[in-house]
Amino acid sequence: MSEGYGEDAPETMEQWLAIDHTYDRPKRGEIRRGIVLRVDEDGVMIDVGAKTDGFVPANDLERLGPEAAAEVVVGAEVVARVLNPRDREGRLLLSLYQALSEKDWDRAEQMLQSGDILESQVIGDNRGGVIVRFGQLRGFVPASHLLQVPRSAGTAEREQIFREYVGKTISVKVIEVNRERNRLIMSQRLAQQSLRRENMEQLLDELQEGQVIRGKVRALRDFGAFVDVGGADGLVHISEIAWQRLKHPSEVLRVGDEVDAYVLRVDRERKRISLSIKRLLPDPWDLVDDHYYEGQVVAGTVTNVVDFGAFVSLDLGVEGLVHTSEIADPPPANPQDVLHRGDQVVARILSVDSANQRISLSLVRVDPSEREEVLARLHSKPGLEPSPSQITQPRGEAPETGQPQDEEAQS
Repeated sequence: MSEGYGEDAPETMEQWLAIDHTYDRPKRGEIRRGIVLRVDEDGVMIDVGAKTDGFVPANDLERLGPEAAAEVVVGAEVVARVLNPRDREGRLLLSLYQALSEKDWDRAEQMLQSGDILESQVIGDNRGGVIVRFGQLRGFVPASHLLQVPRSAGTAEREQIFREYVGKTISVKVIEVNRERNRLIMSQRLAQQSLRRENMEQLLDELQEGQVIRGKVRALRDFGAFVDVGGADGLVHISEIAWQRLKHPSEVLRVGDEVDAYVLRVDRERKRISLSIKRLLPDPWDLVDDHYYEGQVVAGTVTNVVDFGAFVSLDLGVEGLVHTSEIADPPPANPQDVLHRGDQVVARILSVDSANQRISLSLVRVDPSEREEVLARLHSKPGLEPSPSQITQPRGEAPETGQPQDEEAQS
C-alpha cells in the first residue's frame, strides 16, 4: 500500500498519471488560504493544500509590521500569495505580505468606486506631500489635496507644514489606484468636501429659521463671510454682519473668529443657509436718542452720494443725511462734485427722528472753531483720527445754528 493514500492508493501507472493530471498545482501569483504549521527564526511553514508545505521567509514576515506578524501563530488560518511554485531549493515560496497587500488593493479600488472616506494616520512626508497608512500599503496625499497648505506657500513653508502633519490622523478619500505602478493617491480636500455635504444635509434637516447657533468664521469674501456651523457653511451677507455699512467683512471679522449667528433662512432645495450676526446685536437706532441730540457736532464718513445729498455714517453705526442745500454755500449742482465715498466730514446734527430712523446733518452750519475742536478730540484717540486731507471743508460762511432749508429725503 502506498504511503499517505490508505485503501485508496493508486495501483496502476494510469491511476498515478490521472492523479497528477487533476492535481491543483500552485501557480505563480495565486492567492491561497492555509494553516500555519511552524514559526521560527527562518520563517513560517504553511499548509496550503499542496503536495509540499509552503514557506514564508522571515523578512516577508517582518514586512507585515508588529501587529499583523503577532497574529501569525501555529494553528492560525492565513492567506498567502504564491511567489514561486518551486524555487532553487525545491520549496513552494509564499508571501504573507503580498497577499495582504492584494486585499488592500482590492479595498482601495472598492473605496475609489464608492467614494467612501477613511481616517488614516500620516506616517511620513516628502517634497510633494504626505504619506498615509492604508493597511499594508502607503497612500500619497499631494500638497494640492491637503487642507492646510496654501497655494501661495513657498517650498520651505510647504515642507514645514508637511512635517507638522506627520503623526496626525486625517480624513482622506481615494482618488487614484494603479497596482502596476504601485500608485495609491488620496485627497484630504475632497474628503472634507464630501463630509461638508453630508453635514449640510443633516443641518438642513435640523435647522429652523430663528434659531441661534454658534460657529467659526472660515472664509471672508467681498460679499460676506462663510461661517462653519458644525461641519457645513452658512453665509452671512455683508449687509447682515453689522448695522453700519462695511466695505469688506474684514473690517469687523477675522478668519477663526467664533461668532453667534441668527438663522435667517434655510433653503433646503438649493442647500443654502443664510445667517445674520447683526440681528443678535443691539439695533443702534434704539440707542440714538441717548447718544445724539440736535445741535451736536459730530464726525462721520461719507458712505454714499446721491442726487439729493450724501449719507454719512456716524460712530454709533447709523447714517445721517446731508441734504444738498447743507453741503456747501452755495449748494452744489451735483453733490458728487464736492463729496465722495470715504470722505471724512464734520457735521452738525439738525434733527433726530429715531422712530423713522432719520438724522439730518449739515456741513455748512459747522464753524471753523467747532471743526478744529472735533478734530482735536479725534486726534487724542489713536487710530480714530481722519487724515486732514480727507476732511471735507464746506464753502462759504456758516451760521451757528438753524434748521435745514429743504425737507430731506432718505432711503
